[in-house]
Amino acid sequence: MSVIVAKGLCRTYGSRRGISDVNLTISAGEIFGFLGPNGSGKSTTIRVLMGLLRASSGTARIFGQDCWSEGSTIRRDVGYVAGDVRLYSWLTTRRGLSMISKIHGRDLLPNGLRLAERFRLEPDLVVRKMSRGNRQKVALVLALAHSPRLVILDEPTSGLDPLMQDTLMMCLRELASEGRTVMFSSHTLSEVETLCDRIAIVRDGQIVEDSTLSALKAQAPRQIVVTLQEQQRASDISWPNGVDVKYLPSSPSEQSSSTIALMVPPALRHRTCVLELLGTSTPFMEWAAGQHFADVVIGPPALEVLFRRYYES
Repeated sequence: MSVIVAKGLCRTYGSRRGISDVNLTISAGEIFGFLGPNGSGKSTTIRVLMGLLRASSGTARIFGQDCWSEGSTIRRDVGYVAGDVRLYSWLTTRRGLSMISKIHGRDLLPNGLRLAERFRLEPDLVVRKMSRGNRQKVALVLALAHSPRLVILDEPTSGLDPLMQDTLMMCLRELASEGRTVMFSSHTLSEVETLCDRIAIVRDGQIVEDSTLSALKAQAPRQIVVTLQEQQRASDISWPNGVDVKYLPSSPSEQSSSTIALMVPPALRHRTCVLELLGTSTPFMEWAAGQHFADVVIGPPALEVLFRRYYES
């Protein structure tokens, strides 16, 4: 079942384009990563989905309902945290939970206070006395307290320390395990990589990639570090197809000036080769087995290299 469906979504601000021809389909129970640099169109897309901005063209539906004309109905079943959290200075977590309990017509205080405890929030502390991170945690607690069918979070880890980031990730995984849907916007690859099932990459207001994490990893290069035997010379080796040579042992001056060389211990630079491999590593390992190298280390798929190419291309 599709929870979010956007087709040909565009939003302009006068002559300036915010987003253009955005197409998205997000299924129930999915944790969907919305990844892109600041200013790429992530927040604009989310505001259109939340019915806070009207699309210039195209359609957006959540739970089968139009995001603009039926937005007030949709929002009752959505937990939303904006990218620029703003709360009343007099608000406390407890007061906020009481307010949203009235909106939803049920007592959300017990569940909300449990969440506040997980996020290490003092429920009666007023917002004006809170740090930025604690204000962010209040917004998250208020968004999750009613156990929404859909959670939309725009840069939600902003201001959170690593421990609280882990707590948030755990909460979101629990929601997904219950069949609820999460849309997680971020400009930080590591967050999306550890949490999400599928990722859309946004650049200049357009989606340039929409794929599962496993499919993206298959496209991403792997770094290979080969340590030669003392008697081996890099110049004598015919590297197999598909290998991009990034660094070979050379003169001491070139070694010291190479960024990649600085990653290699000085004592090993004279016999270390750094390569990049696309695709499966099996053929390379079969070839390397016959070369009698001192050591071969193949790293995980380097997604950051792949995403940098999307951003810069």
